[in-house]
Amino acid sequence: MPLLDHFHPPVKDRLPWTSLLASWATRVADRLNETWLSREFLAAEFVTVGNQTRIDIATFEESQHETRTQNGAPVATAPQVWSPPATTARLPAVFPEQFEVRVFDTVGGTKLVAAIELISPSNKDRGSERRAFATKCASYWHQGVSVVIIDIVTSRRANLHNEIMGMLEAAEPYSLPATADLDAVAYRPVLRNEKAEIDLWTETFALGQALPTMPLRLTGDTFVPVEFEATYQEACRRRRLA
Repeated sequence: MPLLDHFHPPVKDRLPWTSLLASWATRVADRLNETWLSREFLAAEFVTVGNQTRIDIATFEESQHETRTQNGAPVATAPQVWSPPATTARLPAVFPEQFEVRVFDTVGGTKLVAAIELISPSNKDRGSERRAFATKCASYWHQGVSVVIIDIVTSRRANLHNEIMGMLEAAEPYSLPATADLDAVAYRPVLRNEKAEIDLWTETFALGQALPTMPLRLTGDTFVPVEFEATYQEACRRRRLA
């Protein structure tokens, strides 16, 4: 089906764009797991809407006491409590909204190897939001994580790929044309002859057109396709837009 405008009436009035992007992330993860990923890999969606802090490793309070043995009998002991000093300062921060699929290598643990970003209006809004998104992508590459982004947002005109290229001080021909409002880009960080490089695949599209299939690198030279058109169609069907 052709790409719809989910950010203006009448489609926006029929279904919130947040529901579409969340459903789409799930469909992308399902498609990868069911069709393309071998058993040592796992794709999972991660959705955070609004100004919420994401904590990858959380500490949970538990009511249980630790136990030790005294004269052969268990004795309950309370854990030691420590309180930090007052903060020196509070720095304003931006935590990017995310509609994301992460792919993990599960052999010998859980290692993030790739991420797929479905761009939201918030990601394209203010300069601080765009820089936060660009920094997130650059952080992934620094860890050797491949990234694919897709932008179907029509309510904001910023181009996040060009924002990323500007942050990296990368000149032409790496940026997309200023007229490219909707696009998909795949990034593969790689070390060649002891030199760090990022391979790029870029596609542009418009409302009413089919979405592209983009390459996603897992490890080494192993790639899988991210079938945006098929997964978008499925997300629309499940939300009764098709």
